[in-house]
Amino acid sequence: MILESKILSLKERYCTLHKNIIVLIWYGKKMRRYFILLIVFTFTTFAEDGYRLWLRYERITDSKVLNTYRAYIKEFIVVDSTETMNVIREELRYALSNYLGCKVNEVYEVKNDGTLLCGTTSSPILRTVVREVKRRELGDEGFMILSIRINGKQCIVITGNSDKAVLYGTFHFLRLIGTHSDITKLSIISIPKIKIRVLNHWDNLDRKVERGYAGLSLWDWHKLPEYIDPRYRDYARANASIGINGTVLTNVNANAYVLTPQYLRKVAALANVFRPYGLKVYLTARFSAPIEIGGMHTADPLIPEVRSWWRRKVSEIYSLIPDFGGFLVKANSEGQPGPQNYGRSHADGANMLAEALAPYNGIVMWRAFVYDNSIPEDRAKQAYNEFKPLDGTFHSNVLIQVKNGPIDFQPREPFHPLFGGMPNTPLVAEFQITQEYLGQGTHLVYLAPLFKECLDSDTYAKGEGSIVAKVIDGSLFGHNVTGIAGVANTGNERNWTGHLFGQANWYAFGRLAWDHSLSSEEIAQEWIRLTFTNNNEFVLIVKQIMMISREAAVLYMTPLGLHHIMGWDHHYGPAPWIKDKHRADWTSVYYHRADTLGIGFDRTAKGSNAVAQYFSPVALQFGTLELCPEKYLLWFHHVPWDYRMRSGRTLWEELCYCYSAGVDSVRKMQRLWNTLEHQIDEERFDHVRMLLTIQEKEARWWKNACCLYFQTFSRRPFPEWFEKPDTTLEYYQNLSFPFAP
Repeated sequence: MILESKILSLKERYCTLHKNIIVLIWYGKKMRRYFILLIVFTFTTFAEDGYRLWLRYERITDSKVLNTYRAYIKEFIVVDSTETMNVIREELRYALSNYLGCKVNEVYEVKNDGTLLCGTTSSPILRTVVREVKRRELGDEGFMILSIRINGKQCIVITGNSDKAVLYGTFHFLRLIGTHSDITKLSIISIPKIKIRVLNHWDNLDRKVERGYAGLSLWDWHKLPEYIDPRYRDYARANASIGINGTVLTNVNANAYVLTPQYLRKVAALANVFRPYGLKVYLTARFSAPIEIGGMHTADPLIPEVRSWWRRKVSEIYSLIPDFGGFLVKANSEGQPGPQNYGRSHADGANMLAEALAPYNGIVMWRAFVYDNSIPEDRAKQAYNEFKPLDGTFHSNVLIQVKNGPIDFQPREPFHPLFGGMPNTPLVAEFQITQEYLGQGTHLVYLAPLFKECLDSDTYAKGEGSIVAKVIDGSLFGHNVTGIAGVANTGNERNWTGHLFGQANWYAFGRLAWDHSLSSEEIAQEWIRLTFTNNNEFVLIVKQIMMISREAAVLYMTPLGLHHIMGWDHHYGPAPWIKDKHRADWTSVYYHRADTLGIGFDRTAKGSNAVAQYFSPVALQFGTLELCPEKYLLWFHHVPWDYRMRSGRTLWEELCYCYSAGVDSVRKMQRLWNTLEHQIDEERFDHVRMLLTIQEKEARWWKNACCLYFQTFSRRPFPEWFEKPDTTLEYYQNLSFPFAP
């Protein structure tokens, strides 16, 4: 990305330069004096395409801030010349020179004030700086940034117990500069709260991305391993800058061919690029691989020959990728093969793979996203029912990966009851960064509030304060192996994520994976300053847009606890009328259960009793109509249309109000963004402006389609203040999108 950031898209450069050259030739030699001026203009007004993400390193224009930084950063030292230390050296050389507008030289000993010193705690020059007790606390990835005196000179030290810890510290320090933070008296200790912080790429070997809205997969499997796209390095660098330390390259709906020698060599090539950035590679393991690529007649996990096949395959992988992280497995879910095909349990399957990986310190992340249409049970209960009895039966290097909510990445869900429900098993929290159910690639929806809503939810598993974050960071039940996963939203589009603000969700996931105590506001402010500008007025306006965006999406899509009412298969747009499909749990009517009496899924003791999967007092709160938070009301209760809400409105009026408020919120986002027209580059301004136009149109679509449909059950008029739909329900029901992403 350092190289890429110096030269933007060649196509953009060519087009801009070509136009200016035509003008110059037309006016002839008399314009020689202006020729230089025009060329300079050409090279300073290239399109801002978003490729540099939050690592733009633009020169600081605030003279007071700039002078302070120049006084405290005059030169730098990077101890040692390992691959990772060389990455740090290159990053500092490029970033500091760009930020400060002058060359910052590397030196090899401390002779002057203003030396920035980077090295591990074992380096001779730093060995006495960090006490042994503090060294142990830092672990393998924690870092310290300190203002200290060395040889009588004022220095800033970035150190940790490993090269990658120093790398994380370096990016943190550059983040301080990029956000104009005070660096005069630094005493920072930062240790990741969660050990395994991974992206899950739902990328297929043909480069299509399941639920991907930013182009094709980053991984060009056809050209690997010989051709190494510079983007691979840029991807690793971006992840390292926010503390992500693992990447699952392939779709959970796995293809066994990625485990063949041909593809493992390609995976090894990627691993070699990622390694200096502390980024481990993981793969999805298709449970039927012994049959599909191994020539066996069974994949039964209790058959010795099958277990032996997996041991040999794992040995082969580690011979090519010595730091391979392990497997992510989706089994016996949505048609994927698994141990239940042979009458075995999830523990049987996971433990077989865990045994093969254990000698190499590899792990298994076994997904709990399982449900079966043939089981006459509320889908929201099925994962808990399946995995709760298995608690304590998994090997120590097995983590159960649990989605944030019990259905499927909906705009809003209550936290999954498995959090807190499996005290003897480490759990990985799985969030969706890609916006499958939140406008896909065209809606501005900042997801940190969604992530925080789950992480901060109190499970009461060990009394008050037993929040989900403490479950997954291991502190609640004493687990040492801990993890968090985000379904990636990256693709090969120039700006990585399709929607520019999709970058903020990638950034937010990484920052929360490192430190879940950060607030959504803090993270938003960091990202805005690093991505756009430190202008306070601009930051406040964009932060306001971001902070209202998630709630806006919930309101115009699935207010009051409604869920799973989107389009069939592609999940694009509203379709609460979907019914009569081959699976009831893939229809909308299964979830909203609207009738002439009311709307909502009864999950109380009188209904499916899903509330019983939660600890008290959560179960009591969710299960009692009067106590249930209204944001989850229709998730847990079938509520009469004339039920009086806390606002004083009836449920029907409240539903109309929520849908209208969602549209109004998007319009407010548009108005706020439009005030920024001349405060940032035209390219990124127009990009967001046009996508907000789509979002407003689709918010009205959601409002009109849903309210017209639910009106057929409520049989009540729209409130007088309600902006009436300009077409019929039949119009919306007849819309089709055969080529939706």
